[in-house]
Amino acid sequence: MRSNKFLKAEQASLVWDAPGLLAGVDEAGRGPLAGPVVAAAVILDDRAPIKGLSDSKQLSASRRERLYDEIRAKALCCCVAQASVEEIDRLNILQATLLAMRRAVLGLRLKPTKVLVDGNRLPPLDVLAEAIVSGDALVPAISAASILAKVTRDRLLCELHLQHPEYGFDRHKGYGTAQHMQALRMHGALAVHRRSFAPVARALAEPATDREAAP
Repeated sequence: MRSNKFLKAEQASLVWDAPGLLAGVDEAGRGPLAGPVVAAAVILDDRAPIKGLSDSKQLSASRRERLYDEIRAKALCCCVAQASVEEIDRLNILQATLLAMRRAVLGLRLKPTKVLVDGNRLPPLDVLAEAIVSGDALVPAISAASILAKVTRDRLLCELHLQHPEYGFDRHKGYGTAQHMQALRMHGALAVHRRSFAPVARALAEPATDREAAP
């Protein structure tokens, strides 16, 4: 049985902040039916402030792209990591998300003194960490991480669209929209579809008549 220590996190007060480097962590892609889950960790430079940081979902795509470049240029260090579709199906989406977050933190060039993670769950880390609900709208470093993760994943899905334009990945980015569900029914599931997600499982269970299963 999997330990509960990675599933629950105390919502602690910020008064116990430790001096040193602070990393923000967030993810993109927990809900979609296809593609990896992407996480990012960012340590911002107080001497190079970035204006306009916010929850990536509240920003336009063009604004996210501009901030992505600015974050990469100005942050002390950052790292973007993934958990694959295979890992999502094997571990479940929560554990795969925590794995991607852990990889992002471990990939930082500098080791943070403390890690702030968006949400209410923490990945297993060897540094002080705190989970903050709605942290992507409250903590600039988490906002920066949310932007890196979102832009990276959107780019991956746009690349996937070039290989399989009939699924419309450039528009829905893997989410279960009506267009995506229709494509699943017509063409079947791709290797990048998450078999453990119910809509994909239902599409795979349908008879192959009237459609040709995708590779």
